[in-house]
Amino acid sequence: MSIYAAINYTDPNAAVDWLCKAFGFTADDVFHDDKGVVQHAVLSLGTSKVMVSGPREPGWLGSTAASPLASPISLYAVVDDPVAHRDRAGAEGANVVREPEHMDYGSHEYSARDPEGNLWSFGTYQP
Repeated sequence: MSIYAAINYTDPNAAVDWLCKAFGFTADDVFHDDKGVVQHAVLSLGTSKVMVSGPREPGWLGSTAASPLASPISLYAVVDDPVAHRDRAGAEGANVVREPEHMDYGSHEYSARDPEGNLWSFGTYQP
């Protein structure tokens, strides 16, 4: 079994570009409508994948984009060097809300919000 995060953005085109530049994702598949708007994208970070789309009708994978200052979940991705990752993300405008720190459970990690307010954490912890 696999679990994939499905994230809705108000501007999915900008989100795909930004996630690749700031957080280092690779766009595997990007499907546009006839107006050029991203309808569905699959992005990879290492062996992990997330799905990105724009706002949808209620009941469709969350259906609406995040509220900028509220996030019911935090997405966590494993990276080799959280400090270098933070530097890259910060240079692209990520709102770093927790600087890299060593945790009691052995991880080194930080947290940042993307331009639409989704909370992401990046670190070395691998459960």
